[in-house]
Amino acid sequence: MTGILEEIRKRIVFFDGGTGSLLQANGLKPGELPETWNVVYPDIMTKLHRDYLEAGADIIKTNTFGANGLKFYKGAEFDLDEVVRAALHNARQAVKTANYPEGKKRGYIALDLGPTGKLLKPLGDLDFEDAYNMYSQVVKIGEEEGADLVLIETMSDSYETKAAVLAAKENSSLPVFVTMIFDEKGKLLTGGNVESTVALLEGLRVDALGINCGLGPIQMKGILADIMKVTSIPVIVNPNAGLPRSEGGKTVYDIDADEFARVMAEIVEMGACVVGGCCGTTPEHIEKTVALCKDFPVRLPDKKDRTVISSYAQAVVMDQEPVIIGERINPTGKSKFKQALRDHNLEYILREGVSQQDNGAHVLDVNVGLPEIDEASMMVEVIKEIQSIIDLPLQIDTSDIEAMERAMRIYNGKPLINSVNGKQEVMEAIFPLVKRYGGVVVALALDEDGIPETADGRIAVAEKIYHKAMEYGIEKKDIVIDALCMTVSSDSKGALTTLETLRKVRDELHGKTILGVSNISFGLPQREIINAAFFTMALQNGLNAAIINPNSEAMMRSYLSYLTLSDLDPQCSRYIQVYSGQVATLGDTVRPGSASGGGSSAGKELSLSESIEKGLKDRAHAAVTELMKDKEPLVIINEEMIPALDRVGKGFEKGTVFLPQLLMSAEAAKAAFEVIKEQLAKNGMEEGKKGTVILATVRGDIHDIGKNIVKVLLENYSYDVIDLGKDVPVELIVKTAVEKQVKLVGLSALMTTTVPSMEETIRQLRAESPQTKVMVGGAVLTADYAKTIGADQYCRDAMASVNYAEGVFEGI
Repeated sequence: MTGILEEIRKRIVFFDGGTGSLLQANGLKPGELPETWNVVYPDIMTKLHRDYLEAGADIIKTNTFGANGLKFYKGAEFDLDEVVRAALHNARQAVKTANYPEGKKRGYIALDLGPTGKLLKPLGDLDFEDAYNMYSQVVKIGEEEGADLVLIETMSDSYETKAAVLAAKENSSLPVFVTMIFDEKGKLLTGGNVESTVALLEGLRVDALGINCGLGPIQMKGILADIMKVTSIPVIVNPNAGLPRSEGGKTVYDIDADEFARVMAEIVEMGACVVGGCCGTTPEHIEKTVALCKDFPVRLPDKKDRTVISSYAQAVVMDQEPVIIGERINPTGKSKFKQALRDHNLEYILREGVSQQDNGAHVLDVNVGLPEIDEASMMVEVIKEIQSIIDLPLQIDTSDIEAMERAMRIYNGKPLINSVNGKQEVMEAIFPLVKRYGGVVVALALDEDGIPETADGRIAVAEKIYHKAMEYGIEKKDIVIDALCMTVSSDSKGALTTLETLRKVRDELHGKTILGVSNISFGLPQREIINAAFFTMALQNGLNAAIINPNSEAMMRSYLSYLTLSDLDPQCSRYIQVYSGQVATLGDTVRPGSASGGGSSAGKELSLSESIEKGLKDRAHAAVTELMKDKEPLVIINEEMIPALDRVGKGFEKGTVFLPQLLMSAEAAKAAFEVIKEQLAKNGMEEGKKGTVILATVRGDIHDIGKNIVKVLLENYSYDVIDLGKDVPVELIVKTAVEKQVKLVGLSALMTTTVPSMEETIRQLRAESPQTKVMVGGAVLTADYAKTIGADQYCRDAMASVNYAEGVFEGI
């Protein structure tokens, strides 16, 4: 029997549509868990699946979107195993009994996995491996019960997505499809964009990827266009039936079946080869889409030859503009860094990363190897900490295989891996990790015979590495050749051999290259003179990525001059931005506002406001302690802390600051506030609160990511927050608002099926506490939808919630 992956390559394949909205039409009550209907109403679930199959859908999704150990735990009314097995049974019955349209032979069953509703550590409270285990439990049952593929859908956090993908791939042999939920700007909740997300998913070797939920088909067209530019694998598009609103207590959508099908035809013409629907779509939507699109030719994405690495927030492509890899997070030759590792002084390490980011690094090298420490554990901890405040991709630099694997597993993105070489045992150790977790590999041009003395010898090693990598399915684009930089003080021809190797990799192998540039000058005085000159020569000979010190003025002058002279800096704009008015001698450290236009933390202590903006908790604590010697606490709050939080908030709204950075800035501010509160208590004073806000995720919904983020920010803006938690009964919210005479309530919901609970909560608040304002947020909501359910304000993100609270409590 033909598998789903073969079908995708032959014809347009169709998913089914919405589930929750149809269950509501069948009587699903506000707050009732949809997955329980697998057990309680199996006939309704089977009919729902069968209706979609008879409408022409090829793939039906099991009713397991929210089936996880957080909802269905041991001792709960419904057992997780029972719910998932019942869901698969209902789907199998539908596949067996459906009257298929002419030409269709059978349907495929997708085991549906949705988000847990938790933010992963270090930003949230759910451990990566705990998330992995939760997904693994469902995947194992799904494969046992006959699922044909795993669909990981409606994901807004790339890190949680990685946990789910690994769970699916490591605990089953099923194809893995992933669809993400982007906003209209093409951003994930946690800050990722299309390019960074595609890099991660292709690195993890998913079988198809795409978008679903949150938007209608019209709004998804721009995001689809961006996906098609960067992906090489089949693309899925499952939109909502337009934008939602409430009518008579029911959620309705603004695109009917005919218009939905018409826009989906445009989406198929753009290159989507797997299409269906999400919230608000019905069998009629799917039937008309199938009728209009089934005979379209399949347009699989072109294979992209892009060497790309990523963090959770951005992708870096090795193309025309050379990539700078900051070398400072490395103990080699750095006594202070070694001591920081021994002392477990992570703040020192983070500041090294921040300074390099400020001064123009595109990637940060991370090496924490010292004989006297547990390198694997330290590597994992440092990567997590760096990724919580810095959005640059990282190079995982270690010769310890355990450290390498553990770091690759928890890394949020597609990392650069340093390194492999031509030795058989090394390739056999590293390449399986790259195949499993994804990454771009630095390949040193040496093997069992040592470092070849000639460029031709190094090219032969490079070709051997390429060939071996392909045996693991790792393409040339994911290999970067280190041409090896030998010091000229011991080998006068060392630089010439390296430069010739760079040219040959570029011109003969059409590959990418990398160098640790400073190796060239070991043993010589005034090393930066040699380093900068060699750096320019290497760039001219095809160097794609350089491991250098971006805090060095000499190196950055070389880099920016090269960009200008090579027509990679249009109108010399970057060069002018950096050097107009700057005065520095060749050996100077780059000054604040240099290579990236931002401030540098190199060589100076950060102020309190800078520490908050950078998310450095320990430094914020120390800085506020210093300020308290000369300034009053309230002056510090108003002149240093609130302005810093405001700048971070505005950056978040503009898309230049991402959610992890926003949260870590809030944590740094919290650390500073603790010092101030202690001083106020000593002085017999209390910290002034602006007002009290109730926050709750509504009944039936366990997704509390958004609520928790709002809570952190409101508290940092001096609001007293009563957090009622998740799955909160209407009566408790109303009772608390009345008893506490609260002026503002914030409600959150992720799922269409729980919005009625939100609407009922608002209705009862209006009756019992009419003076209370209500702000709402969540992936399924829009400004218009919020109005139709009676909310005072729709807040698209956490900063919007803070801004609305400021208006409410200041009487604006």
